[in-house]
Formats: sequence, structure tokens, C-alpha cells
Amino acid sequence: MAGLYPIAGFAAPRVKAVHGLPLAAAALVIVHLIVEGYRWQMVPVYAVVAIMARVGGRLLRKPAPGLQIVQSGRSKIALLALIPVVLVALPPAVLPVPRLPEPSGPFEVGTLSLYLVDENRAEIYGPEPGGPRELMIQLWYPANPDPDATPGPWTDDLDRIGPANAQRLGFPSFALDHLALVETHSYPEAPLSDAEERYPVIVYSHGWTGFRTVNVDQTEALASHGYIVVSVDHTFGSIMTVFPDGRAVGVDDNALPDEAEVGEKAYQGAAQKLIEVHAADLMFVLDALEGVDEEDDRFAGRLDLDRVGLFGHSAGGGAVVTVCHADERCRAGAGLDPWVEPLPSNVISDGLAQPFLYVRSEEWTAFDNDRLLVDLYTHGGGGQSLASISGTEHWDFVAIPLLTPLAPQLGLKGPIKSERVIALTHDLLVSFFDTYLKGGTTINMAGLKSRYPEVTMEARPG
Repeated sequence: MAGLYPIAGFAAPRVKAVHGLPLAAAALVIVHLIVEGYRWQMVPVYAVVAIMARVGGRLLRKPAPGLQIVQSGRSKIALLALIPVVLVALPPAVLPVPRLPEPSGPFEVGTLSLYLVDENRAEIYGPEPGGPRELMIQLWYPANPDPDATPGPWTDDLDRIGPANAQRLGFPSFALDHLALVETHSYPEAPLSDAEERYPVIVYSHGWTGFRTVNVDQTEALASHGYIVVSVDHTFGSIMTVFPDGRAVGVDDNALPDEAEVGEKAYQGAAQKLIEVHAADLMFVLDALEGVDEEDDRFAGRLDLDRVGLFGHSAGGGAVVTVCHADERCRAGAGLDPWVEPLPSNVISDGLAQPFLYVRSEEWTAFDNDRLLVDLYTHGGGGQSLASISGTEHWDFVAIPLLTPLAPQLGLKGPIKSERVIALTHDLLVSFFDTYLKGGTTINMAGLKSRYPEVTMEARPG
């Protein structure tokens, strides 16, 4: 019969759906290249798909005269295409390109980085301590980008920061290369918006082994609501700090050694020193911002340094508490799982005079740190808020859980959905800083609890 080929004595259709699998795999690769872009670690997959597509093309064509193809053999070859289909689908599924949430405020967001040197402080960390303390900071701010402007990358130095983060997380060094494909909502070097004469300032401090863009979703969210947000790379406490001359310095593990190796006393001393250094970084940045407000043409006269807030995660939260305890320039502060165990006892017993928002993960409420945090809240003045979020773990307060849907299995997040905790955290931060830096209405506790039943919160009006 025309159009049929013999298979062990039976007639079968010339074309079956299974025979198109190799070409389907090739189509999937093309879609991947268009939507996500090229990933060098998938080169073997590209090669396999190319070979299978060539085989598939032959299977779908009528064989040359005299050539008899056994149908079962055709099917077996075609079914091999399932291998590249799985291989193509697996990397994007396990390590997808994170999609950062759209900032909820009315402003577009600009960003730029600055290099700072504190000549008055000697560096105590690193392989060659003794020089002045060097820092990189990044600003996010309300902006008027050009119509043809495009948003910048998650980080300017992914070729250094990506491998360092991957190895710290136990991945191959190339595993996070695809983060170069992440689309932020920040326009590099965009002009500052003229919508307001001056903008309040918020400074962010990352945790141990963090980096200045680890919370880019939060800095963008705050900037979109009319804040100039400044994030600090705490040199030798950041996973990687890259300076304008190309030098890159990673974490100095001796700054926070393994307690099991050095003993409790040495560990506590190192932890307290680390928090002190990071707090000094933040106060130096506030000093430097005065110079930016006076001398940088892009921001001259536009930073309202009478309305300064700070927030931080983990060790960064402990540094923020330290600054707010010592520096009256801190008008309001927030800590996301702030690590307060290394703080001197008088800081805990004094409490903070400024309004402060303490947000804890469910994981950290079970640790000794939480007892001290509750004491700090109890001894503080008006405007103190204490919140906990069920279903969260420590890393839920940064963007790390967006890296992979396997984050819960890797211990990088709790069972709560990342989109949920991101929206919740943005709402808490914007509401809090709007209240105390912009003179907005007091945080609507009933409204927050209604929108986010996973939040347990108490507060003292200030």
C-alpha cells in the first residue's frame, strides 16, 4: 500500500507522533535560546539535540528506494529524543532565571555604584591588613530614565560574585552564570527624578557572606516609593567585593571563625568585632553621603539626611541596631532576623529610642537570639514593632530562594512561597518607613494581619 512500510509482516503508518520528538527537542532549544538566552553549561545539550534533530529529519522523510526501515527501530531511535528533551527542560526547571517582582511604587528606579575609602580606619581583615578600609556602595533612587534606556544586571560583577556564591552554596562554580539573564527594574546612571525636592535616605546592611545586591527587590521597592536607598558591600564580610581597579576580595573566614574550632569565647569576641566593623561601615557611609549631597552634581542638595532610616539582615541587622543605639542620625530602623547575640549587654538593656521594626523568621524564633531580641524590643521606646512570619526560614528575607525551586530541599527557605514572603516584606518595610520617615499614618496593624494572616505582630505606638 502506498505510504506504508512493512514491519514484521504488518503495515503501519509512515509517520507517527513519536518520530517528531527529535525536532520537538530542537524547537524547545530554540525557544530556550530566545526566552532565556545562551548558557555555556548547556553546550552538551545543544550538541545532543542537534544530532537527534538530524536523525529525526531523516526519519520523517521517505527512505530512499530500496531502504526498508523497521518501524520498531524507528520508534526506538525517536524515543531517544526524550533524553535531550529532559536535558533541555531540567536546567531551566532546577535553576531558572529568577524573575524579580515589579516595584510597587509610582517611581521608576535608577542605580549607580560608588567607591569609598575610609582613611581614618585601618583594615583589620584580609591577607594583608593595615591599609585604609575600602568599601563599595550602590544607590537606588527615584529616576527619570531615557525612553530607550534598559535596566541593568542584578550585579555588575557576576563573573566574580557568581562563582563565589555558587561554591558557597555547594554548587559548581558555573551554576549561577545564568543570573546574567536576570532583568532588574533599575536603570544605570538614570537622572534623579525631579518630582520631589529632597528624598529621605535608607541604608541597607547585608548579612555574613551577603553582598550589596542580595536584596535588590527590596531596594528597588523602597526606591520606587520615593527613597534613596544605599546598600553597602562590607568588605571581607561580603561574598565578594570588586573594586573599580579590578581587585576582588572575598570573605575572610577568620573574621567569623568556626566556634567548634576556636571555642566560644574567641568566637563571641570575633562576632562582636565583626558587628562593630560593619556598624562603623554604616556610620562612615552616612558621613560620605553628606559629601555626595554637597558635591555630587547628580544628587547635590537632594538627599534629605535629616530623614535617615537603616535596615539589615542577620549580622547586618545587628549592625543596624548598633548604629541606631549610638548615632542619632538614625531616625528609624528595621531588622530582618537581626543577629543581636554579639551585641554588648547594655545595648539590649537600654533598648532603642528610635522606632524600630523587628521581623523574625519562624526558624529564628526557636533560637537563643530571639530571647535577646524580645528583651531589646521590650526595653525600647515608642514606635517599636515585633513581628514573626510563619513558614519562613532565615534566607527567606533575601533573594537567594529565587535561585531554584529546590530551595526548601537545600535548606535555603521555608515552606512559604517566595512570592508571598517577598510581597509581605515589601509591605512591612514600605509601611514602616513611610510612617516614620515621611510622617505617614501609623502602620495599619489590622490591615496587615488581614492581608497576611501568617504574620504575628505586636507594637507600641510612637
